[in-house]
Amino acid sequence: MNMIDMNVLRDLTNAFGPSGFEEDVVRAVRKHCTGMSLTNDAMNNVYARIGGNAEGRKPVLMLDAHTDECGFMVQGIMENGLLSLIMLGGMDLPSIPAHTLLVRTRAGKLVKGIITSRPVHFMTDKEKSAPLDIREMFLDVGACSKKEAMESFGINIGDPAAPEVAFEYDEEHGLCFGKAFDNRMGCACIIHTLRALQAVKDDLAVEVVGAFASQEEVGMRGATVTSAQVQPDLAIVFEGSPADDFYYSSEKSQGGMHKGVQIRCMDKSYITNPAFLEYAHELGDTMGITYQDTVRRGGSTNAGKISLAGKAVPTLVLGIPSRYVHSHYNFCAIEDVENTVRMAVEVIKGLNDERIRHLMHQDIL
Repeated sequence: MNMIDMNVLRDLTNAFGPSGFEEDVVRAVRKHCTGMSLTNDAMNNVYARIGGNAEGRKPVLMLDAHTDECGFMVQGIMENGLLSLIMLGGMDLPSIPAHTLLVRTRAGKLVKGIITSRPVHFMTDKEKSAPLDIREMFLDVGACSKKEAMESFGINIGDPAAPEVAFEYDEEHGLCFGKAFDNRMGCACIIHTLRALQAVKDDLAVEVVGAFASQEEVGMRGATVTSAQVQPDLAIVFEGSPADDFYYSSEKSQGGMHKGVQIRCMDKSYITNPAFLEYAHELGDTMGITYQDTVRRGGSTNAGKISLAGKAVPTLVLGIPSRYVHSHYNFCAIEDVENTVRMAVEVIKGLNDERIRHLMHQDIL
């Protein structure tokens, strides 16, 4: 029996929540953060606290994960009823055609549509080899006119859209299937980490605050706000990271499924705190927590914003390797989620004043 609550994963990943429209994810977070103090702000950021710092004297450690998923917005409505789209975040263009989306209307109704894919019978050789362009893709909701799309289906310019995929768990193989693993799996890790720490909160050397940040996929905007609100001294960032085991040989892969929590050393926005990295390695080795290190040539996480907040915040990025992120369908291994939560819990439980000073480089001068 694993330590992860499948209801948490199901509710979070199934929730509709493209960047800027994360309300359903906020409701899912609220549902599963019982016994915690929850607040939110006007940007759909959510803050979860378990207490343990009544006098306000402890350093603050922030757990971060972003709630938004890559999605779309209705950019225009054609006279023939098709909807033109703009991306919210960086969806993988080749994976988009012929898949379904749900459009959320102003009335809150979810309307199913199919992203158009012109049959090869109607394409010239030049069109077959042309690069994909979101401006040439449209969403078909079954309407035959602009009037029908607007008046009968209730669709308007500016309505958000997101992939339609239902979460499944393959218990025999320990596999999760669904959408938005980047970064609803990270959100689930915050919830499970907070749950694991509730019973020992008064014994911790830090106050732990879970920050569920919006709009990461469009420029880490939510984390700009959460880091200013929480003012953390330390941070752990959870991320549904792209698995690379199908694209590189075994000696080059740094994000394989079933190979443990992925500890990020560097990406385009962030270089890890070496002392934090060493501490995570030490715990992984002594506690039997499977981990893998990665140096990313591209990509970024909220760590890029959080690590620069205040007087600088030592930040550890823990990833759950997930196949096909930024597309409709994802896989990840439940054991990697478990190892990610275990690493976060042990990191926090093992902190003391001396360790915190070391992580903050206050023992150098």
